[in-house]
Amino acid sequence: MTFASKRFVLKRIAVAAAIAGLGSVAAQAMAQEAPKSIRIGWAIAKTGVNAGGTSVTTAPNYKLWVKEINDAGGILLKAYNKRVPLEVIEYDDRSSTEEAVRATERLITQDKVDFVLPPWGTGSNLAVGPTYEKHKYPLLAATSVTDKAPDLAKRWKHAFFFLGTGGEYAEGLVALLEKAKKDGKINNKIAMINIADGFGVELANATRKAAKQHGFELVYDKSYPIGTQDMTPVINEAKGKGADTFVAYSYPPDTMLITEQARTQGLAPKVMFTGVGTQFPMFKGKFGAAAEGMMAPGGIDASNPQMQAYLKRFKEVTGQESDRFASPIVYTSLQMLQQAIERVGKIDRAAVTQELKAGSFETVLGTVKLENQMLTKLWHVGQWQNGEFNAVAPTTRAGAKPAVIPRVTP
Repeated sequence: MTFASKRFVLKRIAVAAAIAGLGSVAAQAMAQEAPKSIRIGWAIAKTGVNAGGTSVTTAPNYKLWVKEINDAGGILLKAYNKRVPLEVIEYDDRSSTEEAVRATERLITQDKVDFVLPPWGTGSNLAVGPTYEKHKYPLLAATSVTDKAPDLAKRWKHAFFFLGTGGEYAEGLVALLEKAKKDGKINNKIAMINIADGFGVELANATRKAAKQHGFELVYDKSYPIGTQDMTPVINEAKGKGADTFVAYSYPPDTMLITEQARTQGLAPKVMFTGVGTQFPMFKGKFGAAAEGMMAPGGIDASNPQMQAYLKRFKEVTGQESDRFASPIVYTSLQMLQQAIERVGKIDRAAVTQELKAGSFETVLGTVKLENQMLTKLWHVGQWQNGEFNAVAPTTRAGAKPAVIPRVTP
């Protein structure tokens, strides 16, 4: 072989090697191609008894979050140096825990979504929890109040609880009542009713313990079934017990009914504390001046700039007011999920779950860091005051407003 021939062969080899190298780089680039979307699924109550709470607290925040992310081009995945939009697959769980479980399983195993957002309500969140855990999907239980949360967080390594425990809310309320009792504003008698669901049962149990510890007498204590259409019998019974404080651990339809029928039947305690729904804008819209002084779980620090900005965005996008209890909590959980995904930089549920456990996040509530998979800095009692549902307990927390006791009834 001549020298020229050798040079020609060597060049051919070099060119072939270069092409092979380029092919390898191209193959690697293809392997690292960003997904076309991040698939988000949810099964929520569009119909049934839970539809009211869902339509106020859960669905609007999910839609707001998706719109804001997609308007910005998507979630930034650093592994691909690209923003990837959200794609949503949704189902109606029809307010059935069984259907919520089936739909969640379908989202994970058939639709192959990357993340699943939870349904509304304590019972539904607890029902779907084992499905999330089985498939190792993070559960952002932002509308679940349960004393089981600390134990469940130990068993369910992928579950996160954002609304605290029934014991915390009961203690917050009864401690506030004890101060009013010592100041001579109310007597030591409490009348209490609760919905026969996980939320109502746990909060009622916790209140019984707290009342005893703080020197209150529970003079009336009765549960009622889901779907009750007439509260006048229990209201009339409670009215005759001489209690200055009336407590109802209720869901939205019941809350509206209890408040309306209490007015009709002349139940006007010095402290009236009702459940989920009291914090909703439609409650203020329905009862007007009669809403003033009403108490319930939750509340907000309306002076917080992040909260003000969130309330403004919520109304602009959804066309409705945000509730003043779980809505900001739901949105906070979504902000945390987005930030965790962006820090991980790719769709890696195990890494995202770990980041949710360990990270600090900037949210509408301020800087948030979970403790043992739980959000612990919460408002336990709020009150309608001059048209805003202000947080009043814990009284020692910055942003708390003084409670108005006795409430002024129109």
